Amino acid sequence: MLKKKEKYVVAVVGATGAVGNEMIAVLEERDFPVETLRLFASERSEGVLLKFKGQDIPVETLKEDCFNGIDIALFPAGAERSKIWAPVAAKSGCVVVDNSSQWRMDPEVPLVVPEVNPHDLKWHKGIIANPNCSTIQMVVALKPIHDVAKIKRVVVTTFQAVSGTGKKAMDELLQQTVALLNFKDIEIKVYPHQIAFNVLPHIDKFLENGYTKEEMKMVNETKKIMGDPSIRVTATTVRVPVFRGHSESVNIETEKKITAQEVRELLSKSPGIVVIDNPEKNEYPLPIYASGKDEVFVGRIREDESIENGINMWVVSDNLRKGAALNAVQIAEELIKMTA
Repeated sequence: MLKKKEKYVVAVVGATGAVGNEMIAVLEERDFPVETLRLFASERSEGVLLKFKGQDIPVETLKEDCFNGIDIALFPAGAERSKIWAPVAAKSGCVVVDNSSQWRMDPEVPLVVPEVNPHDLKWHKGIIANPNCSTIQMVVALKPIHDVAKIKRVVVTTFQAVSGTGKKAMDELLQQTVALLNFKDIEIKVYPHQIAFNVLPHIDKFLENGYTKEEMKMVNETKKIMGDPSIRVTATTVRVPVFRGHSESVNIETEKKITAQEVRELLSKSPGIVVIDNPEKNEYPLPIYASGKDEVFVGRIREDESIENGINMWVVSDNLRKGAALNAVQIAEELIKMTA
């Protein structure tokens, strides 16, 4: 369990990846109480220097005893590495905030979005799961509505940036775009089809039920985070040629009637949300505006006229920040607040 200190020894495991880099930046920007920052990655990155508060910090390779003396470890390292090393870190007395899918649906591991269910941190046993990026931004917008009107059903279609796949995907989008604009042949390596000037209704592997793993993550994680298994959720997840920032079309059916104006007022007062909803002036959330920002942006709020109690809205957030790095750091901040 975390002990109360003025400053903490913090580790980032998977520091050289896109999310790892973002976590280091968020720790610095939010002035997280870091006494010492230790950075870990694969063997090929050993010795690489990364900046934190003006200092060059060398990247280390993971070893059995490397978590001794570390208070909090942020894990943007992927499911396979997390499966092996998160228990090692927790056994060393370190609290792990894991960004992968490895522990999210484990009943012994809390799955937390601080604006939604910070109380679940109380029962952690050394590992805390950071939800999927597309789920995080959606539940931040859903929770205030659920508290007031009780959500019965959610239908969501996502438009997800390539940075959700990683740096190689971002590079591929750039290279394909440049090649096509210069009338050259493109290379397809990361995705099964061309991503430049295209959309792919396919994120992660297809399952036997016809949905993808990404879609079922949104279904199952939403119920766990919201603490209500009765909410019915269906999702279609789509990869779009955007570098950074996920967008979502969210349709909600509620038990109690709530108007679009009531939703605007409610979300405007909710933590972590910015409402941009002025269609007369073409003002609504866009991924280019959300990039680099911490908040979840909501707009196009309107009543679904096809059902009695329905709301449509458009939800946008920076997937590398609130969808990954920021949420993990916020979890660590909540842990510190709760520590006696």
